[in-house]
Amino acid sequence: MSSGVTSRTIDHDARSLLSAAAVRNASRRILALALEGALEDWAVDRARLPSTVELVAKVVRDRYPTLQPPVHARWRHFVFGGRDLWSDIVCSRRWESPAAAARAAFDLAVTSVLLDAGAGSGWRYRDSGIDGLVAARSEGLALASLRWFERGGFSDDPRDPLRADASALCRLDGQAIDRAFQSTSDNPLQGAHGRAALLNRLGRAVQERPDLFASADMPRPGGLFDVLARRASASGGQLPAAMILEVLLEGLGSIWPNRPVLDGVPLGDCWLHPALRGERPIDRFVPLHKLSQWLAYSLIEPLEMAGVRVVEVGGLTGLAEYRNGGLFVDMGVLVPRDPLAFSRVHDVSDPFVVGWRGATVALLDELAPQVAARLGFKAEEFPLARVLEGGTWAAGRIIAREKRADGGPPFQISSDGTVF
Repeated sequence: MSSGVTSRTIDHDARSLLSAAAVRNASRRILALALEGALEDWAVDRARLPSTVELVAKVVRDRYPTLQPPVHARWRHFVFGGRDLWSDIVCSRRWESPAAAARAAFDLAVTSVLLDAGAGSGWRYRDSGIDGLVAARSEGLALASLRWFERGGFSDDPRDPLRADASALCRLDGQAIDRAFQSTSDNPLQGAHGRAALLNRLGRAVQERPDLFASADMPRPGGLFDVLARRASASGGQLPAAMILEVLLEGLGSIWPNRPVLDGVPLGDCWLHPALRGERPIDRFVPLHKLSQWLAYSLIEPLEMAGVRVVEVGGLTGLAEYRNGGLFVDMGVLVPRDPLAFSRVHDVSDPFVVGWRGATVALLDELAPQVAARLGFKAEEFPLARVLEGGTWAAGRIIAREKRADGGPPFQISSDGTVF
């Protein structure tokens, strides 16, 4: 070890990658390289950004005529035909306290987001509670996970189905996933065993960190609410949104399979990129933390409903996933340097994918204030979290359907189901 560098310094450096600020910083470095022509896989055509801004602004107007989209969160996927299914469930039950309702919402959000990996283009979920309701992709996965949660599929207490106990999560297997998601040979859901393994790892992580996940009885993801509420109380009743992410990354870092580890610290959705240079090992990584950030966004509403004021939501970043990233590719803002790149299947750790995802996050930071201005708002009045929901995610889906019959991403990624 070189002089002046201690193990504590290295550990601190590694943990510094576990933050939204680190995501934003590394992504801006990736975009700067692309603009300089120094990124091997991608070029940027800024001349295509205004038309992308216009498309996103139009989608916002069409989807939210009052121009008041909510924060991008899992809760949007529980709404069908104007009916909020989670709200129906919450209102049908008498809660002992707002905190109890928030713990249940945390349990649902964590499990549902972790189950949201790509379902495959042929999979559908047919709801038994609403006649004729059939959903696919993220909405279908959300509906299936909600109904499973509602039935007590994650609970070890028959008297209290609306919870996710660590012990129950540890017992789940691929067959349980198939049953809950109606997966059959005629209606196949991709990655059932991978999803089960992820929930198993979640259960073990919750058991191993009682300081983060302990509740009044059995350890559960919802115990995280109490930790965040105490931190808000210690900070004058306010909780910066970026702190939600940091706590999630600390508590869930061990659940992600086949992820980089630096000096004993699991880095999660964080990848090396050969174009990045620096004296420290961390300088060569691009942290992205897509699922964890989406989960952080999704925990804002249950926190606020329980009286915790979440501030500085802009501290979180855009989400590096195939709807937002696909939008920039399909609109010609991000251009692959190799015309044959789209004909190959890429691993999530490939520089091609890491560079695309990093540039996406930085471009979202550029696009968001322009969309706000196009809609007649100041950037602070129409922040990134609303642009994502209004927004870029929906616009990415729309343009994907126009470009490709199956509405899939612009190129194929071999994923283990824990990134997208």
